[in-house]
Amino acid sequence: MTSTLSRSVLVTGASKGIGKGIARVFSSKGDRVAVLGRDLSAVESTVAEIRAAGGIALACAGDVTSKASMAAVVEAVVGEWGSLDVLCANAGIFPSASLETMTGDDWDTVLNTNLKGTFISVQAALPALKQSAAGRIVVTSSITGPVTGYPGWSHYGASKAGQLGFIRTAAIELARYGITINAVMPGNILTEGLDGMGDDYLAQMSASIPLKRLGSVDDIAHAACYFASVEAGYVTGQTLIIDGGQILPESLAALG
Repeated sequence: MTSTLSRSVLVTGASKGIGKGIARVFSSKGDRVAVLGRDLSAVESTVAEIRAAGGIALACAGDVTSKASMAAVVEAVVGEWGSLDVLCANAGIFPSASLETMTGDDWDTVLNTNLKGTFISVQAALPALKQSAAGRIVVTSSITGPVTGYPGWSHYGASKAGQLGFIRTAAIELARYGITINAVMPGNILTEGLDGMGDDYLAQMSASIPLKRLGSVDDIAHAACYFASVEAGYVTGQTLIIDGGQILPESLAALG
């Protein structure tokens, strides 16, 4: 696949995990990457890594739940590079709470960040994306919610399923501007969040996946790069599961 060079890319939730991987891979393909997160020191650390590898990156502190904050971030990106071509709406949280103990505030916090934050990020980026020759939006959803469930994550699952409903109507509305919007749906990905869980835990997780390994952040990043590419210009409102085949077996017995 031929990459499109020298685009301006904004990645939310990019100071660690999947977002950091997305930012790093876009940069490796020659794009200028704005790294957004709430913790400026963590953002600056990611930017330093990208620059050390020869990339061009901009540190942005912001909050995806705030329209004013996201408008300021987009303004800063356009002010720095003159354009915004790609938005990767990746920011998300996943605290655990059972239905019996979950509070309304627990629910609102997750939905506000994961679902409303996607809407706010897209809305803030639209004026700039409309000026791009090939505006692209890539949302990080999950298999949890749209396809699978996991105890303690009913609010998270609802937010991730909601993102898919959002992109399908957004795709219709944005098509008139030549902007595409699609979603990646990660399975179990090896990130900092799994540090300290222990080898037995990781082995158990890997055993439930046909490819017998957890995914890497780069696996998700390369899928995001495809959706953002010129070659994917006729793809919109679609989803791509990247899970090593995790959702396929009817039971562990199917894995032999």
